[in-house]
Amino acid sequence: MDFKDTAEEAAFREEVKGWLAANVPTEGELSGLDYIGRAKLWQKRKYDAGWACIRWPKEHGGRDASAIDQVIWNQEESKFNTPDSIFAIGHGMCAPTMMTWATDEQNKRYLPKLASGEEVWCQLFSEPAGGSDLAALRTRAEKDGDDWVINGQKIWTSGAHYSDYGVLVVRTDPTVPKHQGLTYFFLDMKSPGIEIKPIKQISGGSNFNEVYFTDVRIPDAQRLGAVGQGWQVSLTTLMNERASIGGGGGGVGFDSVYKLATRVKLGGKPAIENDQVRANLANWYCQESGLKYTGYRSMTALSRGEIPGPENSIGKLVGAPKQQDMASFALDLLETSGAIWDPELSEAAGMFQATYMSSPGLRIAGGTDEIMANIIAERVLGLPQDMRADKGIPFNEVPTSSS
Repeated sequence: MDFKDTAEEAAFREEVKGWLAANVPTEGELSGLDYIGRAKLWQKRKYDAGWACIRWPKEHGGRDASAIDQVIWNQEESKFNTPDSIFAIGHGMCAPTMMTWATDEQNKRYLPKLASGEEVWCQLFSEPAGGSDLAALRTRAEKDGDDWVINGQKIWTSGAHYSDYGVLVVRTDPTVPKHQGLTYFFLDMKSPGIEIKPIKQISGGSNFNEVYFTDVRIPDAQRLGAVGQGWQVSLTTLMNERASIGGGGGGVGFDSVYKLATRVKLGGKPAIENDQVRANLANWYCQESGLKYTGYRSMTALSRGEIPGPENSIGKLVGAPKQQDMASFALDLLETSGAIWDPELSEAAGMFQATYMSSPGLRIAGGTDEIMANIIAERVLGLPQDMRADKGIPFNEVPTSSS
């Protein structure tokens, strides 16, 4: 494992630092804009200067940069107070799917506007009755001439309320086993028959939504892959989703909990002197260090032109529970003041409270803990697959609670 940049990487890092220092928007430039406007302003500025989606081909709005260049860019950008992004799903999940499965004409039309921030995309996968089993979806599509007519419901769709386009997987044949009867599309989110209902979260936000489809028409030309090949196309999206989500990012980290433990009292003494506090901190330090150095191992592989190994799979499985545990522990250290969630009154501007409320979702989004553990068990460790009672059974014959 090599922790140092090569000469070329060091030169690229300096170029990135210089551009960011000169171009990150000031508060004055962002004044009066909501979070969507702020995100679009920053994305367009990067795009105009050639710094948006730098790994993408130039014809799609990128600069044909290497994977390690993207890592360096992400590292340096994270050091600046830039507007929150609303493009993670579009850039990290939808775009790779389009590049793999869409036509050249479609990519020329949609990808540059996605890279520039002019258009926002969402991902319409999860359903109320499906849980973590994407292949159990029930939203259906029926062919009508050159169009498909969609009816059903999706849920937990992040950003649907401000998205221009979305990717969608539906059931087109219920008479075959569930993984075989799916088809994948992309669609205009302003299409007639789409109803979007934001879901109020415990954190107070409404970042994701229920989306209802009533006789929504999608041209067959907007199908990705063959009819019935939706599962294979979906895997392209899912693999990129898990790589994008990783360990969750942001929120409470070891340093913030450690500093809190040095400031607050426990039994009349600094909390950091308590044996149990120190044991917990030591455990989280080891976890965070393991994730960091595992990331460095992947970076080293990328720097050498190699493909990172399966170690990336553990990032989300370890990182999301760790963040939840640390946030809960921080609120315990704060005792009664931990119940106060006010940026002007709370410790660390309410970061611990915000992370505590949002962290359970990190253990669900992009695959639950259980799903991730199964993936690692089966695909990394080579253990036998879970038993599946519905294996090989036509989807319309699978027993349900109402049958």
